[in-house]
Amino acid sequence: MQLPTYPDVIAAAERLEGVAHRTPVFTSRTLDAETGAQVFIKCENLQRAGSFKFRGAFNALSQFDALQRKAGVVAFSSGNHAQGIALAARLLDIPATIVMPTDAPAAKVAATREYGASVVLYDRFTQDREQIGRTLASEHGMTLIPPYDHPHILAGQGTAAKELLEFTGPLDALFVGLGGGGMLSGTALSTRALAPQCQLFGVEPEAGNDGQQSLRTGSIVHIDTPVTIADGAQTQHLGSYTFPIIRDLVTDILTVSDAELVATMQFFMQRMKLVVEPTGCLGLAALRRLGQHFKGQRVGIIVTGGNVDIDKYTTLLSEAS
Repeated sequence: MQLPTYPDVIAAAERLEGVAHRTPVFTSRTLDAETGAQVFIKCENLQRAGSFKFRGAFNALSQFDALQRKAGVVAFSSGNHAQGIALAARLLDIPATIVMPTDAPAAKVAATREYGASVVLYDRFTQDREQIGRTLASEHGMTLIPPYDHPHILAGQGTAAKELLEFTGPLDALFVGLGGGGMLSGTALSTRALAPQCQLFGVEPEAGNDGQQSLRTGSIVHIDTPVTIADGAQTQHLGSYTFPIIRDLVTDILTVSDAELVATMQFFMQRMKLVVEPTGCLGLAALRRLGQHFKGQRVGIIVTGGNVDIDKYTTLLSEAS
């Protein structure tokens, strides 16, 4: 197994040029005052299909050969990878089948179907989505593209941090949400190439700290499906590609509570006029928990996505008020 490197991120950026949005970087005087830091927010909630996942999806599918394009792609996802694959497949004229949990946000399921993909539903607490995906791939000759543990996926995800660091210059610290590790490992490749002294933190929900446990023990830890509002981080383990990169290049992995995610959603909405899903709030929630630990420093946050059901969004915000 050959791990991807920063040149793979550069190649992915070339494939994505003119296809993916170069998402904006926002700042907030209120946030700077709260943390004592100069904070830069990379808004992947404004990416095509509503999250960073489009980057990896398009990078992977654009490298299919003619037979793979004809047979199609199958993926499993709670929502954002599903939408990224579905949109990339539509742009590249590739048939797509997505395995999604029955409790996935309705907006994510609807968007996946609207992009033209077929959706196969499963119970995330009793069924194995990876096995379902492998079975479908074997039966129909499709290529399975997992949500994070794939070299082309994580190379594509690394382009967000590449853009951020090219815009801001070197940062003192960078916070990235962590599920299976595609975004964090890709970010690590870009960060160590462009800002080698930058402290890089992955952030998980408290209920699903398998990455934190893995980093502490030095091997991949498997957990039960965590119960958290951060549906994009309800993963059970890191991947064989993502873990070694995270182990070697990431400073630490932190956790935040669901209550902190809701408070951060509220901050994004009230202060920055941004709709951010719970998983997308992981990075900023961790910085806010640390208070003024990074006072006087330049800090980056990657907001990973903004795909959230309106009803769920308003309920969470009203309960926090």
